[in-house]
Amino acid sequence: QVQLVESGGGLVQAGGSLRLSCAASGRTFYAMGWFRQFPGKEREFVAAISASGRNIDYADSVKGRFTISRDNAKNTVYLQMNSLKPEDTAPYYCAATTKWPVERRVRSYGYWGQGTQVTVSS
Repeated sequence: QVQLVESGGGLVQAGGSLRLSCAASGRTFYAMGWFRQFPGKEREFVAAISASGRNIDYADSVKGRFTISRDNAKNTVYLQMNSLKPEDTAPYYCAATTKWPVERRVRSYGYWGQGTQVTVSS
């Protein structure tokens, strides 16, 4: 079993930055991902990182602005979000999967956190 707890969300002005953290307990050698969900829409892929950290994938909408990383010694995955836009406003969810090396599909992730809200004001 894996338990995931996100933190770091909040309110920021457009152009600002936030860093999300996802603390994992239980088995930790999983590929990890970040997702977000806009009102009335399905949860969408943001970024993913392999268990080793060597493989990384980003959605086109965040490429060049967001950076995913992990510290396996601390069992924590991060999402550094820079140059934030109002359209980035959403709850952000951390997830873990047994897929290798990285995975974009929501249905491939078996473990989810409760989410942390990111709000970007214009």
